[in-house]
Amino acid sequence: MKGDQWSPVKSLNRIVTMEERITYPEIDLFLRSTIKREEGFLKELEKYAEENHIPIVQPETAALLKVLTGIHKPERVLEAGTAVGYSAIIIAQAMGDTGTVDTIEIDEDMAEAARRNIEKMGLGSRIRLLQGDALEVMECLSTAYDFIFLDAAKGSYIEYFEQAMRLLKPGGLLVSDNVLYKGLVAQEQVMHKHRTIAVRLKEYLRLICHDERLRTSIIPIGDGLAVSLKL
Repeated sequence: MKGDQWSPVKSLNRIVTMEERITYPEIDLFLRSTIKREEGFLKELEKYAEENHIPIVQPETAALLKVLTGIHKPERVLEAGTAVGYSAIIIAQAMGDTGTVDTIEIDEDMAEAARRNIEKMGLGSRIRLLQGDALEVMECLSTAYDFIFLDAAKGSYIEYFEQAMRLLKPGGLLVSDNVLYKGLVAQEQVMHKHRTIAVRLKEYLRLICHDERLRTSIIPIGDGLAVSLKL
């Protein structure tokens, strides 16, 4: 590779480009036309996020979060990366009428928008928004959680990891979003501006797959989801 020039590379007999997602587009379209989609305010929130380029979990990922929450039945959930509150609302609703979600957001404007959205959904008493840097906030927490969802700065997942393990109960779930990063973690040559995140996510995936305290599965939906069970 010359300087910062990047060209598509062949992988599994096909061309992989930056614009390509980690699954085939026709599969994504089929899944999104098949799974039950959100209605009402959450549908409006999806549209708002898309139009304003705000990252929220993709529909297939949201569907899996609901299933994992329903199976695991957590009482306390911690989320790193609130954005407009979409996934916190999804998880809180999947928990039923009980349980709480603590969610962390560093951006002041985004946090304020999330608070409004959470209140609009009638979940203000069950979702607590903590504003600040995710790592700094996690370091200050002492309550144990049944379920931790990492969806903040991808390049910082390794830094979040030990705090997440400290806060996660035995038998708890650590769920990490965007871990395949448009497929770039599988590429040998990555555009300079994406290289650091791709390298750090590779390190994170190796870490959670080989840590003896965890059992981990990496699922190629959305932008890649890792589900880890703490033993």
